[in-house]
Amino acid sequence: MQFPRVFLRQHGRWLLLASLVALLSGTASAVFLMALDWATRTREAHPWLLAGLPLMGMAVGWVYWRLGRSVERGNNLLIDEIHDPQQVVPLRMAPLILLSTVLSHLFGASVGREGTAVQMGGALADQLTHLARLRADDRSLLLMTGISAGFASVFGTPLAGAVFALEVLAIGRLKYDALWPCLLSAVLADQVCRAWGIQHEHYLVDSVPAWSAGCLLAVALVGIGAGWVGRGFAASAHALSAFMTRQFSWAPWRPLVGGTVLALLTWGLDAHRYAGLSLAGLSEAFVQPLPVWDWLAKAAFTVGALGTGFKGGEVTPLFYIGATFGNALAPWLHQPLAWMAALGMVAVFAGAANTPLACTLLAVELFGADVAVTAALACVLSYLASGHAGIYKAQRVERRKHRLLP
Repeated sequence: MQFPRVFLRQHGRWLLLASLVALLSGTASAVFLMALDWATRTREAHPWLLAGLPLMGMAVGWVYWRLGRSVERGNNLLIDEIHDPQQVVPLRMAPLILLSTVLSHLFGASVGREGTAVQMGGALADQLTHLARLRADDRSLLLMTGISAGFASVFGTPLAGAVFALEVLAIGRLKYDALWPCLLSAVLADQVCRAWGIQHEHYLVDSVPAWSAGCLLAVALVGIGAGWVGRGFAASAHALSAFMTRQFSWAPWRPLVGGTVLALLTWGLDAHRYAGLSLAGLSEAFVQPLPVWDWLAKAAFTVGALGTGFKGGEVTPLFYIGATFGNALAPWLHQPLAWMAALGMVAVFAGAANTPLACTLLAVELFGADVAVTAALACVLSYLASGHAGIYKAQRVERRKHRLLP
């Protein structure tokens, strides 16, 4: 009789904790998505707001320099705390990243949203540490539930959110003891966010080709190419950030300079389609041919924004980059446009974040089960081609991807 009591007590506690995390994170994501929608509509109605991008970036940089240096590392701070629990993540992480990301989108910075949701989820979850009197290893699981809840609720993908929290920590190792709380928090947070009236984007893949040599070649090319694109994106963002840090020791100067350059380029090149999330362009990638350089332009504007200190995430821009990369390859490989866009969309993210399992589930949740096998092949090939570096510098290498890599 001892086992059932211990089992129920242990997993019942995580049922309660994961439910609380889901309620907090799902609500925070709903508020964030509503604010993001307002910011996007306002910017599109008033293009002149782009002129305020440099000063807004400097103001946010100053606020982080004064109040947020302890939380400025964002997702990397959460990953490090999961690996080596030291101290509770300050609650200020949540409002700081929420406000700064909404402002980034309001004034036209090309940033995403997953980083914001993940940081809010992690920071809010960690506030339960003292309340529940958790040990260090249990605190790591609690932070992981916050990551899974944030990812799931902001994209409407609970399965991908749960596995992302397990997979993103280290290359070559999964923490299966976190599967129950992560899955529970992801599913519930998604439902909480939807209960607030949030509707997520859907993309139609109406044609998946039958198996053939041409189909396999297309999957291989888009997968390997996506891995190289993801690797290049991560390396470029890290290199620009390091360069700006060397050139400007006072952090607020970096987004001021970067924002000035980005605003001038956006006006001079009429590149307003690359501001913010660029969801309209992402949807276009599934229905019509786009310029072959479209993915590279979005990558450049996103690297410029993140590398100079603007706050937000990387994933939605990576979705755009991947979908338009697949779109560019489709005519050359004589394959369906929407199918290639879907493969590129998840494969670039898989390579940049080193999360092929989560991205395969993401494809199933976004596009349907018909793409599952081809998406899995593309994501794994991208993962193998991208090397060990990625967008999250705190991610550890527990086991090499293959022997060619040190």
